[in-house]
Amino acid sequence: MRKVLFQEHFITPCKIVCIGRNYVEHIQELANEIPDEPVYFIKPNSAISETIIYRDGLHYEGEITFLIQKKRIVGAGVGLDLTLRDVQSRLKAKGLPWERAKAFRGSAVLSPFVPIDSWEGLAIEVYKNGDLVQQGGVDLMLYKPDFLVADMDRIFGLDDGDVVMSGTPKGVGSVKVGDCFILRLERDGQNLLEFNVCCLDSSELR
Repeated sequence: MRKVLFQEHFITPCKIVCIGRNYVEHIQELANEIPDEPVYFIKPNSAISETIIYRDGLHYEGEITFLIQKKRIVGAGVGLDLTLRDVQSRLKAKGLPWERAKAFRGSAVLSPFVPIDSWEGLAIEVYKNGDLVQQGGVDLMLYKPDFLVADMDRIFGLDDGDVVMSGTPKGVGSVKVGDCFILRLERDGQNLLEFNVCCLDSSELR
């Protein structure tokens, strides 16, 4: 089972619960409609990774992430919701589920988590090969973290160690072998966490 790091302890999430379409400008950049209710999907434990393994049509989506204990947020981090965009578009056009595009092995690249007592003021910056490509915070979310946690728990049940991926700001794009990302979690301009990850070819893991 894959694990995440929190306060020098390794924790095993049962699942990662994600929200799609939680930032208006990201909805617009993909030419989607603003939903009437949250759009949720789940990634399994096998999706957790500390690196990016290249696949055809791979796209990055940087997100603020939250660690759950006793039905509440205890930690925050950053992560990449990796997406097979062509596969997702094909499935959406047919009205089919997104799992092949969103929940594949290694599709949730997660940083360690830092303890927080409030999500207010949190924001993410994502740099790709040194260029700032994504920037956004909780103030831009359609559905705020407290609502997400309560609603996700009501629908799915959130267990200790589960991870919430809270949606992606505009600026998503493709990934190729050798691309390197820096993800920063900030609060009111203060850097709380920095996470570095590069895209590898599958042959580099042998």
